[in-house]
Amino acid sequence: MKAGVAVVFAVALLASPVSATQASPIEKIIEMVSDLQAKVIGEGTDAQKTYDEYSEWCEDRSTKLGFEIKTGKANKAELEATIQEETSTIAELETKIEELSNDIKTDESDLDAATKIREKENSDFKAEESELLEVISMLERATSILSKEMAKSGASMLQLKSATSLTQALNVMVQASVLSSADASRLTALVQTEQGSDDSDMGAPAAAVYEGHSDGIIGTLEGLTEKAEGQLDKARKTESSSLQNFQMLKQSLTDEIEFANKDMDKAKKNKASSEEKKAAAEGDLEVTSKDLAEDIKTKSTLHQDCMAAAEEFEAATKSRGEELTALATAKKSDQGGHRWRCRAVLQLLASRAHSGGVRCRPRQARGCSLH
Repeated sequence: MKAGVAVVFAVALLASPVSATQASPIEKIIEMVSDLQAKVIGEGTDAQKTYDEYSEWCEDRSTKLGFEIKTGKANKAELEATIQEETSTIAELETKIEELSNDIKTDESDLDAATKIREKENSDFKAEESELLEVISMLERATSILSKEMAKSGASMLQLKSATSLTQALNVMVQASVLSSADASRLTALVQTEQGSDDSDMGAPAAAVYEGHSDGIIGTLEGLTEKAEGQLDKARKTESSSLQNFQMLKQSLTDEIEFANKDMDKAKKNKASSEEKKAAAEGDLEVTSKDLAEDIKTKSTLHQDCMAAAEEFEAATKSRGEELTALATAKKSDQGGHRWRCRAVLQLLASRAHSGGVRCRPRQARGCSLH
């Protein structure tokens, strides 16, 4: 018998008096109620199993999302720390690169200036050395010529001996064609220069110095030669010392430039590496932040969905309990033939029949009884 027909038949029975001879239909109704009870209980069992599985899934899913969120937050914090650290490292390296660049420029400028000074010092030395060598050569030549002439006899010798100054002696030698006028002029200028520097009249010694003493003039020339040689020796020592100082300075500056360039190359490579790490961390942070936000949103939605399912399951369980209470109340009456005073059971049967087996929440069935 279909459910709809059974309900109609039950309504007909409950709407008219029932005699003792008509107990069989009542028993049929009670049987239908029992079947409905079993169905409701079965639905409850199935619903409980489905809910338990769903509840377990909610718990597992929530736990997994919680772990992913915890991991995401840790990764996010680590990436942010990496970005901050690399940003600081990049700033430090940029400062170091700038300082090294300035140091290199300063050292190169100092080396260039020192090189120019050294070139000028060397140029001045070479000019001085050339001049002193020429003077010494000229003095030695004049001394040699004068010594030879002093050993001769004749008018020129008498003139040399009668000379009262080195200048006069040089003039005699020029006239005798034993000394060029150019050399004589340079020697005269040299004598005058020495007079100015020594505040003495080297060119006009006392007549007694030259009288009968050819070595008086020669001694003067030798004195000038010795002094010129002393100046040359001093100039060469100064040049040697200046060259040594320059070479030491040059080596020091060259080493500093070389080391600074190496440090700067290393700093640039480290900076590029830090920039690469920072860029990678920023990219990962963007993805991690997006995934983290999605996980947080998913967990929030999951919580709402699971709570809604729990509330729905609770309401359905309560509804089935009310149905079972109403059905149990109906079965308690064993007084056949009496009219049903409460129509709740009929409404329950009708609602289930017309809904195609879909459970509908019944009206309150408390107080239902048979009379």
